[in-house]
Amino acid sequence: MKNKEQTKKKPQIIAFANQKGGVGKTTTAVNLATAFAAARKKVLVIDLDPQGNASTGLGVPRVNREHGAYDLLMGMRCLRHVVQQTMIPDLFLVPSTVDLSGAEIELVDQERREFQLKDALKDIAITYDFDYVIMDCPPSLGLITLNALIAANQVVIPMQCEFYALEGLSLLVSTIEQVKKRLNPELQLEGIVLTMVDGRNRLTAQVAADVRKHFGDKVYKSMIPRNIKISEAPSYGKPAIIYDIGCRGSQAYLHLAKEMIHRI
Repeated sequence: MKNKEQTKKKPQIIAFANQKGGVGKTTTAVNLATAFAAARKKVLVIDLDPQGNASTGLGVPRVNREHGAYDLLMGMRCLRHVVQQTMIPDLFLVPSTVDLSGAEIELVDQERREFQLKDALKDIAITYDFDYVIMDCPPSLGLITLNALIAANQVVIPMQCEFYALEGLSLLVSTIEQVKKRLNPELQLEGIVLTMVDGRNRLTAQVAADVRKHFGDKVYKSMIPRNIKISEAPSYGKPAIIYDIGCRGSQAYLHLAKEMIHRI
């Protein structure tokens, strides 16, 4: 008979990735994590971006980030020593710290450098009962993002509706396929989120149509509009759906969360 530890369900580990900056990646990760927690799911956010915007957006100031993702990646501390409870019930955070900016260089000399994060999370199902682990990757395809893709079983790509984003999307999907083939056979493209959507812009509609034609049902039906409340929320240290749940952007993220929970 299996013991309790052996039968614990593994969490869905989702990397939010896009090598292009300014596409709403962190905003999407933070608001979906909050929406999952509001749906009574237990969620962990791992802030892998040296800019630390996810940590700020979840209300954790830099003075409270003594240990975090850097310590986890470099094998200096185990998961339980770097996890913090956020202001949101059932939502926890491994924050970004200033040391993370040097991790790309330091990881080069590490054994199993691509598997550092996967190794750090190997006992997560035994130690915690998280439903979702959301990793906010840096805007690059370097070693930190590679660690996230190897540790994850799902990838979500937030994509701004503009022409140049299409070129970057092809490169990222190719990278995901290579990681799946060579390093992590469990990895799946969960979906593509269209962000910063402006319904008045013809180019937006054209790009959205092209992406849906190419990737089919991998593109979520829910789209995130341009919305001033989404931009304002991080300056108050809150996710948009906490800052103003009634705004168009928050409602879009709630719909997206429902769609994602249903699909996963």
